[in-house]
Amino acid sequence: MSIKTRKKKDKIFTLLVMFLSILTILPLFLILLYLIKAGFSALNLDLITKVSRPIGERGGALNSIIGTLIISLLATLIATPISVFTGLFIFEYRKKVVSKILNITVRLISGIPSIIIGIVVYLWMVKPLGKYSALSGSVALAIMMIPNTVTSTVETLEMIPIGLREASLALGASFAKNITKVILPLSIPGILTGVLIGLGRIAGETAPLLFTAFGNPFLNLNIMKPMDTLPLLIYNYALSPFEEWHKIAWGASLILIFIVLILNVLAKWIVSKWNR
Repeated sequence: MSIKTRKKKDKIFTLLVMFLSILTILPLFLILLYLIKAGFSALNLDLITKVSRPIGERGGALNSIIGTLIISLLATLIATPISVFTGLFIFEYRKKVVSKILNITVRLISGIPSIIIGIVVYLWMVKPLGKYSALSGSVALAIMMIPNTVTSTVETLEMIPIGLREASLALGASFAKNITKVILPLSIPGILTGVLIGLGRIAGETAPLLFTAFGNPFLNLNIMKPMDTLPLLIYNYALSPFEEWHKIAWGASLILIFIVLILNVLAKWIVSKWNR
């Protein structure tokens, strides 16, 4: 085969890959374009300063925005320590049977549909307590967040030079001090990246919250009571027959996209800083 023929085939293959890549991205681009167009037309001061109101009154999504922040933050506080210690155990005792079982379990959790997790937490918390609550919604989202953070923790620990661990132990540091003073401080950027990626994933979840947080048209800061979130508001308003609520749903969708985008950009920035 001549060099000219090879170059021609290489060019054809490159163009084919570019075409298929554009074909894959195009639907997502069109969805985002439509969302930005509809969302920007719905953005106003009332949307971020007023709570949900009955149809005919000028309402907003303040209660949903605050609810999203509270439930997501609470889910992060629940999931992060569990994920970090699980990742440490899997890494430190990777040859043990328990560690292998934990690793398989984490991978299985990542493949469970979110609605199933919502039903399980409903049976665990909502039914025994006899009420929906922001706490039960946070637990459901925390379960979904754990696999990403555990995987990120393990991958980060694997990148730390073994020489640092050996030097610490050689100087007489105990196993616990080696973990807390050497390993974990070096792992913080990678762990934080995994937390932010997991947070970006759960921020847009609706299904588990339907069975746990349930929603609330009022501004509520009590985590033991139902609480609204942006995904719940979008879901409920999009199904309504009222054009006014459809407009609010588009505005709330754009706000949610901005939140997820900021989290992903922040995660990428941390990774780039850490890799330098």
